[in-house]
Amino acid sequence: MAESPRTIPIIDIFAGPGGLSEGFHSVNSTRHEVDFSSVLSIEKDPVACETLRLRSFFHRFSPGRVPDAYYKFVRGEVSQEELHRFPQWHQATCQVWNAELGKVPAAELHMRIRERLGHVQDWVLLGGPPCQAYSLVGRARMTGVGHAGRTKGGDLDSLKLDRLSKFAKDVRHTLYLEYLRVVAVHQPAVFVMENVKGILSSKISKGDMSELVFSRIRRDLASPWDALAEDRLLPELEKFRRGSRKKYRLYSFTVETSKDPVSDSEFLIRCEKHGVPQSRHRVVLLGVRDDIQGRPAILKQYGTVRVRDVIRGMPALRSGLSREQDSAKSWLDALRECFPRSLRTQVANKGVRKVITKAIGRKTVRSSRGLPFLDASIPKVETSTALHRWLTDRRLGGILQHESRSHMNSDLGRYLFAAASASRMEHSPRLPDWPRFLLPKHRNVGGYRSGRGRAGGMFVDRFKVQMWSRPSSTITSHIAKDGHYFIHPDPFQCRSLTVREAARLQTFPDNYFFCGNRTQQYHQVGNAVPPFLALQMADVIAEFLSGQQFRER
Repeated sequence: MAESPRTIPIIDIFAGPGGLSEGFHSVNSTRHEVDFSSVLSIEKDPVACETLRLRSFFHRFSPGRVPDAYYKFVRGEVSQEELHRFPQWHQATCQVWNAELGKVPAAELHMRIRERLGHVQDWVLLGGPPCQAYSLVGRARMTGVGHAGRTKGGDLDSLKLDRLSKFAKDVRHTLYLEYLRVVAVHQPAVFVMENVKGILSSKISKGDMSELVFSRIRRDLASPWDALAEDRLLPELEKFRRGSRKKYRLYSFTVETSKDPVSDSEFLIRCEKHGVPQSRHRVVLLGVRDDIQGRPAILKQYGTVRVRDVIRGMPALRSGLSREQDSAKSWLDALRECFPRSLRTQVANKGVRKVITKAIGRKTVRSSRGLPFLDASIPKVETSTALHRWLTDRRLGGILQHESRSHMNSDLGRYLFAAASASRMEHSPRLPDWPRFLLPKHRNVGGYRSGRGRAGGMFVDRFKVQMWSRPSSTITSHIAKDGHYFIHPDPFQCRSLTVREAARLQTFPDNYFFCGNRTQQYHQVGNAVPPFLALQMADVIAEFLSGQQFRER
């Protein structure tokens, strides 16, 4: 009889709704000598913690044996109280910790980790620090003088220097120290650290000197205890350390090279090359403790998966009206008001005008705006059998969290124009393509409204259609604020993506339920690592750890 796979604990910090750990939970243990089980997820957002607990409950049952009560709950047929009667619910509750790293006392954090690991020495650490300070757009917002600074007048150079100084001191630059301390003290066999592409060019200041954040992170993670030599928490950290001070070798998931060190750019993963229907580019570090022999393999590449492959089969919906009583008739009337005959001629492209005329000329429109659970056929993934198996679950009996948002009347017209243009021009329109009467009254597009043809560079595609024929653009947490960057490609639906459509582009399984209100659900989806990518990383690590000699403390 073959031996059962060895279960390796995983701990996920800065966990979000659990995109990284979802991939590790789902590793096929029949292919490897090891599988993974989450023992602790740490997340500061209490709503995301609710999602994590529910998903932890789901994973405490073997595939195909999840109780009917779970499916009844996510369909809205029973309350969550039905799940509390299972012992697995208590276990799931113990696994998830609602805490903010950097604020929770160090002793409490490291004691909690020690208790959850027990005597196990070989385990896997997952996570990435909050990334707002590393993102290119976030950095621009935090370091620029902004509209308020320009309108108030004064010394703009001094104002910019002040904002640059505050940016360099931003706590989100240094939250990786919390990750570093966990690596140093508890010495996982392997760690995975993920962050935004902007981290490759972000700098941090120390006195009159500055250095690249990512270079600092690489140096520190390779030798954690050396990096923490002057840490104010060093005496307390030493109390929790067991064994000698370990170092780490750092690897890329995408470049197989013997060159040491590899360049920073070689840690970048382009998700669209790995079966994710999204042009999401993220930096991922793979660390291996220096007493473990060998080197991990790299990720395999998949064929391109397009937006149409994962969301075209979703039930068609109309959007709603946000500032007046909503109905199918009033929605259609609002669209017509956006495009009176006298203004429609300003749409330069005849093909686009034809699509718009057809959309507003309908006598009736579908009234459905979706539901938290839709009793409908489960959409297939057209070009990827592996992704189809990953996403779909027949036991659901329908589709979760596929509801449209309400939009302002003026935005309905913009969404219709944008989607109609994309359908004919094969790209999402930028501000120079827009008729003036549809331009938003935003200070960054004032030049186009006045005919001077100037606008802030990052706003020329303020309204962005996700094209059927390509992977989507990066799904970010901004989708929680508005849908302008995430317009559905069907002009007759005239709306932004639903939570489930965004979740599919992020490769969350269809049975993954996001707790909270719709805004909170969007935020969780946008904050996550694509689970299908995490599954591939987990497979690489499982294969690497198979055959290793495991020890206990």
